[in-house]
Order: sequence, then C-alpha cells, then structure tokens
Amino acid sequence: MFKRHLLSSSIAMVTTFGGMSATALAQDSDYDAEFDKGATLEEVVVTGVRASLEQGLDIKRDSYQLVDSIVAVDIGKFPDNNVVEALQRVSGVQVTDRGAGEVNTVSIRGLNDVTTTVNGRQIFTSSGRSVALADVPASLLKGVNVYKTRSASQIESGIAGQIDIRTQRPFDFDGSKVVLAGRGIYQEQADSTDPNLSGLFSNRWETSAGEFGALVNLSYAETNYRDQNAAPGAVVPYATADAPANMEPNQIIRSVYSATSLEPWAVDPEFWGVQNWTPGLEQGLSNAPGSTLVVGGEEAEYMLSRDAIFQNDLTGTRERPAANISLQWAPNESSEYLFEMFYNGFRNESFNSLNFTNVDYWGDASALPNGGEFDIYDGTNVVKAREVIYPYGFTSGDLSEGKTDSYVYALGGNWDISESFRLKSEVYYQKSEYETSFIAMQADRVAYGVGVDFNTGGGTLAWEYYDDPSTPDVDESDLTDASQWSTSNFYDNGSSSEGDALTFDVDGELDIAFGGAHTLRFGLRHDVRGASEAGRDQTARYAVPLDSIDGLASTTSGFFDGRANIPTEWVSANGYYLSKNADAVRAMYGLEAEALRKTFEVEEETTSVYIEADFDTTVAGKIVDGQFGLRYVNADTDMDFFDFNEETGESSQSSASASNSNLLPSLSTRLHITDDLIARFSYTETVRRPNFNQLNSFTYYQAGVTDAQLGTATGGNPDLEPVKSQNYDLALEWYFSSSSALYGTLFRRDIEGFVHDSARVIDYQGDTYILTQPANTSNGVLEGLELGLTYFPENLPELLDGFGIQASYTALDSEQEIPVYDAEGNQTGMTDTPMFGVSDSSYSVVFAYDKNDLDMRLSYVWRDDFLYTYEARSFANPLGIYNDAETSVDFQASYDVTDNLMVTFDATNLTDEEYQTYYENADIYNLNTAIFSRTFALGARYSF
Repeated sequence: MFKRHLLSSSIAMVTTFGGMSATALAQDSDYDAEFDKGATLEEVVVTGVRASLEQGLDIKRDSYQLVDSIVAVDIGKFPDNNVVEALQRVSGVQVTDRGAGEVNTVSIRGLNDVTTTVNGRQIFTSSGRSVALADVPASLLKGVNVYKTRSASQIESGIAGQIDIRTQRPFDFDGSKVVLAGRGIYQEQADSTDPNLSGLFSNRWETSAGEFGALVNLSYAETNYRDQNAAPGAVVPYATADAPANMEPNQIIRSVYSATSLEPWAVDPEFWGVQNWTPGLEQGLSNAPGSTLVVGGEEAEYMLSRDAIFQNDLTGTRERPAANISLQWAPNESSEYLFEMFYNGFRNESFNSLNFTNVDYWGDASALPNGGEFDIYDGTNVVKAREVIYPYGFTSGDLSEGKTDSYVYALGGNWDISESFRLKSEVYYQKSEYETSFIAMQADRVAYGVGVDFNTGGGTLAWEYYDDPSTPDVDESDLTDASQWSTSNFYDNGSSSEGDALTFDVDGELDIAFGGAHTLRFGLRHDVRGASEAGRDQTARYAVPLDSIDGLASTTSGFFDGRANIPTEWVSANGYYLSKNADAVRAMYGLEAEALRKTFEVEEETTSVYIEADFDTTVAGKIVDGQFGLRYVNADTDMDFFDFNEETGESSQSSASASNSNLLPSLSTRLHITDDLIARFSYTETVRRPNFNQLNSFTYYQAGVTDAQLGTATGGNPDLEPVKSQNYDLALEWYFSSSSALYGTLFRRDIEGFVHDSARVIDYQGDTYILTQPANTSNGVLEGLELGLTYFPENLPELLDGFGIQASYTALDSEQEIPVYDAEGNQTGMTDTPMFGVSDSSYSVVFAYDKNDLDMRLSYVWRDDFLYTYEARSFANPLGIYNDAETSVDFQASYDVTDNLMVTFDATNLTDEEYQTYYENADIYNLNTAIFSRTFALGARYSF
C-alpha cells in the first residue's frame, strides 16, 4: 500500500526547499529545539542521577506546554526493563496490563489514549492507531517527553497526551562515540537469566562538502517469563431447595432456555425461549437474602454462586531486536539534512497450560467428605464454599507465536531562508506487520468430586479434588494421570495485520513584531494511512486417551509457589508438540491447514494545517508569555469489510466511507511571578479517532465457554465519530534551586462521544447470543490534582551529602455516563460509572543518592484500585471488573569503576507482589490472583 504520488511530491518539496540554500536553521541535533516551540534547551552532558533530573526540570521550566521529561541516562538509571516501567515514576503517569514479565500500557492522568511519537513522528504497531510502547528498548533513547498539554503544531490525536521518544543523533556528540552495554537479568519465576545487549557507534567528520555524521544504535533483549494466576468463574443464579416448576432443587437457572441448552429436567417444550432473568446488568442480580426471580411464570428465591474454577500457567520467551540509524549532513552553517531509520521487532512464543473445572452442577453430593454442604456469605445469598459431585473439567495446552516488524524511514531538512524566516520539511514512510498463530487442544474428564472455597481471605481461593473410595486402583485426585483424560476440542487459528503510512509535513517559523507576538509558526501535515487484517479460525472435536499419543501430554508443576491451597500440578496437551506436529494433529481431527482470509482493509487520508504565535508582555510589572494557535484537521476514511460463511464457503463484502473535520484551538500562558515562581494556564482541544477494527460492519459469533454461559456476538460500527476532549490546566511551579522544584497542577477534561457498547439478546442459527456493538453514546468528565517534588538538599553533613528525593502524587475524580439497555437492546436510561483505568489516587517516591562514583535509587510506586474493564454480558455478577491496588518497589545502583566503565545492579518487584481483580465488591466477588517475577540484573556499560 505504497503511496507513490505523495512520496514523489514530498521529495520534490524537500529538494526544492534545499535548493533555496539561504541561511539555514542553526545546527541543532535536538529536534525539540528546532523552531524553539517555547523551549530553550541546552545540550547537557549527563553524568549522574542528579544531573539528569536537572535537565528534566530545565525542559519542564522552559516549555510553554505542561511536560515532564526523562533525560539521557535517566532511563538507564531507573531499575526498569522497559520504557513503560520507567514512565510510572513521572507525575500523572500510571501503568497497567502487567504480564509476560513486564507492564505494557501507559496512561496519562488515568486515560490510555496516548499518542506516541519518535522524534516527533507519529508511530503505530500494525493495524492499530497506537504503538506497543514496551517494544521500544530503553537503550535506544536519548530521552522521553510526556506532554500533558499540546500546542497547535503538535499532532492532534491522543486525548490523554503525547509521549515523544527522542533518539540519539551523531551531532549530539563532539566527535566519535562508542557505548557498549550488557545486562544479565534473572527472572525469578521463570528461573532464567536473560541477555539485554546494546551498542552505539557514532562519528562526525569535517569535509570540503560540509560536516557529516553517522550513528548506528543496536539493541537486543531476550526475556523468559512465567505468569501464574488462579480465579473463580463468573456468577450465575441457582434455585434454592424450594425449586420452581420444571426444576430440581439447587439447579442452575438459565437466563434463556432453548433447544440447545435444554436440560433433562426441563422437559416442557413450551419452556423453551423463556426469559428468566436479564444477564449483564450493571450491578448484577441482587445479592440480598431472599431475592427472587420469576422463573417460568413462578416467583422463586435464588442464590448466587460461581460457575467454574480455573488456573493458568503461562511460560514463554520473548525477543526484541531494535535498531536506529541516523545520518546528518550540514553543507554549511545555514542548512542541515537528516536521514533516519528506526526499527523495532518483537518475537514471542508462549505455552499456556490451563486447568478448568465447571462447578455449576448441584447433584447429590452427600457422599463427598463434607456431605455436600455449602456456606453462604453473611447477609447475602452468595455461596462462599461448596462441594460438587462429578464435576466436568478440562485442561488445555496451547502455544501462541507472534512476530512484529516495524520500520520508519525519514528524510528531511532545515533551512534558514533569511535571518527572520526558518523552514523545515520532512517526508517519512512507515510499515508495521504483525503475525500470530494459536494452536490448542483440550483434554477433558468427569472428576469424582471437588471442594472449593471461593475466598479464603484476601481474595485468594482454595480447592481440592477428591479420590473416589470405590475405585481403589485409580486416584481421581491425581491430575497428572494422563490416562484419566481424553482429547476433546481442538483450536487452530491465526491472524495477520499490517499498517503503513506515508507522511509529509512542512513547518515555517517567522520572527515578527506585532503587538506582543514575536514568533509566528505555521505548517501543514498530510498523511495517508492504510490498515488491513486477515484471520483464520477452525475448531473440531475428537476423543482418544491423552496418553495414547507419545509426546502429547505435558505436566505443569510447582504452580503458585505454595501461596494458596490449590493444585500445584496437572497434565495437559503439550503446546510445543501441537505446533511442531500441526499438520498431523489437524489430520487427526479431520482438518487441513487454513489460509488467512482478509477481514477488513482501510485507507485514511488526513490533512492538517496550523498557525500559532508566541507572545510576551508585561502585566503589573510581571512578565506574561505564552503561545496561542489553531489547528484544523480533516480525515477521509474508505473502508472495505469481508466476511466468510464457514458453512456455505461463501464470502461477502461491504464498503463504507466516513469524513470528519475538527478545528482545535489552543492557548498556553505563563505568569512569571518571580524568577523562580511560574504560574501557568492552558486550554487545548484534542481528539481520538476510533480504532479501525471498531468500524467493521459484520457480526461475529462465539459460543459460550460453559453450559451456563450464553454465546457472545460482536459487531462494529462504520459511523463512529472521533471522541473530542476540551482540556483545562492550571499549574504553579517553584524552582528553588538548579536541581530542586515543587509543582502542582489542577486539571479538567470534558470528553464528548466516548465509545460504549450497546447490548441485546439475539437468536442466530438456533442459538442465543448477546450482541454488543460500539456507539458514541457516552460523555465523561475527568478532574484531578498533580503534585511533584524534586529535592536535593544543600549543605548536608558529609555522610548524607548527595541524598535527594523525587516524589509525585496524583488525585483523580472521574465520571462517565453510559447507557443502560434492556434485553431487547432498547436504551432505558443512563447511569454513572468511573472511567476505565482511572485510579482515584497514585503516588511514587524515589530516594536517590548521587555522590562521586556511586549512584543509587530506591523507588516505591503505588496506585489505587480502578475499574479496568467490563465482563461479558452473560452473567449475574456486576459488570465492572476492578484491578486492586498495585505496588512496585524497585532498586538500582551503579558505580563508575573508571571514566569509561560503569557496573550496575538492578532489582524490580522487590516485595514480590500479588495482583488481584474483583467484581465491584472484593469481599464476595473476588476474581483473579496473579503472581509475576521479581527480577535481578547485573550489568556493565563501557564507553569511549
């Protein structure tokens, strides 16, 4: 999807501007300083923690925008394994989605719609609008700026903010520079030590044609990881001992009865299709004692209990190669040209072993050790513990493989057209591809019995399987006995997605004298973006004993480190065997390898223009300066969607188009109360465009995992509009020494048109599904306070000299109106919920010591619990899934052995935290408990 017309015209414009020759922009390797944009940045040689924090404060102080920065070795000095973890200590930044040995998602002030740029160029991963930020290694970076407000000259997307990654360039160094670094990182749970290697090679030369510079920066990281979690299933209602007609005591009450979900005890055909209760309510069914439902026309009491218990053991290996190439040429003092290539890759292979048991059957369990008794939480109708006779269960082994390659190529130049007029232009092309495959096999059995306590305290559950005393030759409590398991469902699917973009921008800067305005900037950006996805998916069922195929069975052991009274080992299909013998396994199930089928293809053309001015004036003897501007953006989107009917083998296609435009004003002002005390006010507007896969007009169906669960259906909406945010910020900053500052910000975000899913029950080919589709049906308000402190005391006693502290606190208050729907999909009203991903409060404290050749940091990061996502609308529990409060304690130390050699020691997750989720009320609706690795790393860095 290469846009030749745009590429050729862009190169022509770059060449034309170069031909103007004139007096060029001052040679400045830091792109943020090009055209100033309200910042006066000086190149600082960073030699320690304190110096890097000082430079971060300089950027914050001198920018018109509200920005926090991590500079140069500041990232390397943090005890983190990727950039995402390093950012969690920036005020207002929170991280989540911990797994596979790292955290993956960054949010700014609770919102995760963050635009990521590399040297000002917007980047993405495959067909998405955002980038997998964890794929960018810290070793390639010069610094990271976190913009919480934006100027008109910056890209308009990302209502949360912008994270701008800056890489090294050859003109950053006086001459040649070589840096070699390596770390061995020990992952405790995986019991593996992994390499993290990087090398930077840079030089610059004076020639008769001007000055040339070349830099190559390479990075490679490998991670072996192990993630473990255990959880009860969702909540469904059951009859009490006084059961209604057509039901037996304690049997599950299904929301809708149909021919395919008919139980042996529901023999009345007229009972089919009866709606007994509405699944997926915001607050779930009432858990008050004595609550009733109308079941088949009869009012009856019910109780609530979990439908399953399960545990996952995920092990895998991830590799991340990356490279940055930068070539600079300054033919004279008036011009500079730049070519850059940025590459980041991702390779992942993971084996997941799952043990899953249904606990939704209420047959006579009097023969079990506790006589089939069950306990109810006090003051509720919710079951806390129970026994289940003859529970159906399965184990599953699956192997997932993923591969990403992302490239960005850029060519540009800066020119001084005259003493008062400067110009820069750039054309860049990027392409990102992602491929994944998934192969899985289940093995099932009916066990003799299980006893489960859904919450033993603190959200952790416990269960054990029983041995049938009537079968002395078989131990039914032994989950590793492969002879008790038979193969069942087989899953074979995969996908590919890719995106590309060709972007041209040109920016001008003019010195003016008009009123208080002194600098005028203007520019144009034109971007043609393509995205497409393809997939394959097939399933089948076949039963043979699991131990009848040599090499098929695999045993998980040592699960959960003895932290809970749950099984520590079980047998499942070996995912590596399935992948290696995929064709033979498919043949066993009567399948053949499937080709990928395209699901959608989108092309979006975006044009934006801006104008902004810097000003300064004096009010009551105080300097007031700032920046105001307008940005206009128009986007035209053409979409093609494809669907394939597995039964008929026929394909169908639908097309749609959309167009939208926005005029976005911005204003940022600073009041210099004193030389060291600054007050700020900002008003900006930003937008978020819907993800391409949300625009898909086809509906896709997925059967329920358990008998108690309805199937789910999902569809997109090609008429989705961008979400728009109006942003207000008021800040006060006190810079009381070169390396110390105290600052606070009040902010508000008024967000219009959040995308939220509607829901309704539908019938499809004789089965019942809950269909969800997105729409711009929600508005929200986010308000908050940020406080930050960086403090290195002066004149401390010799023993404490070099001690400092960096601390931040963020308080957030969010509210989002979301629609409420009845079972037929009719909107019946609105309800208020917190915004997803927003913690009410979070804070971080970093204790630093920087003296002579020794640097040390001990950091503590905490965030409050938050609404993470919504459960599938198929159950009786509240929809909201919350992440419990999270803590991270990390340590780092480095020592300069010589001027050229540094040794380092890092440790993360020192307190070996557990991470938990719950359904709104953790006391009775606990959910997942997960443990992740602590890491310990030794490393060295040599430079010359």
